[in-house]
Amino acid sequence: MTACGSGEGFGAVTWWGFSPAMDFQEKGLTASLEALSSKEDSVPELNVLMVGAGDSRHVLTTISRNHHWPRRKINFYIVENNLELIGRHLLFLTIALEPPEQMGLREKCELLLELFGNSLIRSQTATYLQDKANLFIHYITDLDFLHKKLPMIDMSGLKFKERDQLEAIFKFWRNPDQKLFQINRLWDMRNRQYLGNRYDSRIGVYDWDLHMKLYERGARIINNRQYYQWRDKGLAFEVREGLYDVPNKSLASGLLMNYKGEKVPARGYWGDIVTSPYIAFGIETEEQSLLKTANGVHVKTAQDVSQYNITALLHELVAKEKYALPTEKATLHEITEEEEGGMENDSSNIKNESTHTRQHPEIVTEEGTMKQSNDLDGTNSSGGHCAAEYDYVPLPDVNWRWWARVLLFRKYASPVKTRVEADCCTTSNSHSGTTKVYARSAQRSDD
Repeated sequence: MTACGSGEGFGAVTWWGFSPAMDFQEKGLTASLEALSSKEDSVPELNVLMVGAGDSRHVLTTISRNHHWPRRKINFYIVENNLELIGRHLLFLTIALEPPEQMGLREKCELLLELFGNSLIRSQTATYLQDKANLFIHYITDLDFLHKKLPMIDMSGLKFKERDQLEAIFKFWRNPDQKLFQINRLWDMRNRQYLGNRYDSRIGVYDWDLHMKLYERGARIINNRQYYQWRDKGLAFEVREGLYDVPNKSLASGLLMNYKGEKVPARGYWGDIVTSPYIAFGIETEEQSLLKTANGVHVKTAQDVSQYNITALLHELVAKEKYALPTEKATLHEITEEEEGGMENDSSNIKNESTHTRQHPEIVTEEGTMKQSNDLDGTNSSGGHCAAEYDYVPLPDVNWRWWARVLLFRKYASPVKTRVEADCCTTSNSHSGTTKVYARSAQRSDD
């Protein structure tokens, strides 16, 4: 229930889930082992049904941690209510599998978070979305090209009507005209309609929803200022300093509206405006240092936790090992003490100063800080990419193979079923697995 006592704030389209990401092999392991079946290749097969997940958080988490478990094939059955969500599934999987020469680990994480939960994105992120929209259009209009470039996706079972709908969605994504989707105005209209006469005191409503709804349900790590900003503008993740001024067209969807007794299709933002996208990746983590509190207040925010969880998933997808936070070499207090000691030695003896500096190598110099930042970002000081291992998903280098089938078919007039089948195999000596994804998109009927 929302603050108004109704579900209008949740919207009609689930752009992000309202539960934390989970590894299905860990949460339901007992029941899963009982339901395993063997095929001709004697590899156990596991079936998972996802209804209204809204995003790919469960799929990415389960696939990334597949090396924790014995080899088995996993079938994900995904049920969604909009074709736009199928397009976002394809978009997130494409980001996660970007080749190493194109995108680093940090850039990949920032890009995914922006497209995942921001109403406004940076210009370079919008350019990436437009480029991928052109590629997706080529995929669904030329199945031979799709099989050649992305063999994990097979849309041979897609009806021409559903292909045309997805093509129209991707064409809208690639259109650079920002006036076609003025999400600032649309977001404000949703807020005004939802809050009614309480719109002028909306900050108090935001505070009530945060403390009495989200905090009471265990999401105390959500920062109040970040939550207020998202409620007011739809901007959840500002992981990099920059100008967020381009509408995120992947959050646009169509809805049939009643107008003068007739149903008229309208494009707008029809998603969540009360819960926030922090729930999916931002309230639970295996890194306990991110959950520390000081005077009853969390030191880190849900944005920090989301950034770590996404980075850890993308790292673990390749490295097959747990991601560890970079260790801090020196604190501000330690640096201050060293500077004071250096000043005293300088006034007494210059030679002692140099000796003192050599005895304390833990002091972080400006060059060392720059080098550490470049290593994390996957670039060198000259602007090029470093050859850092496990920063990407180099499928050809590690002999990963992915196959997927997307079958959309309509039953009667309303449901649309999508089947996505992804088979991932690795030549690792420890574990290897096969993953299949089936998605079903059920659209509303016209009556």
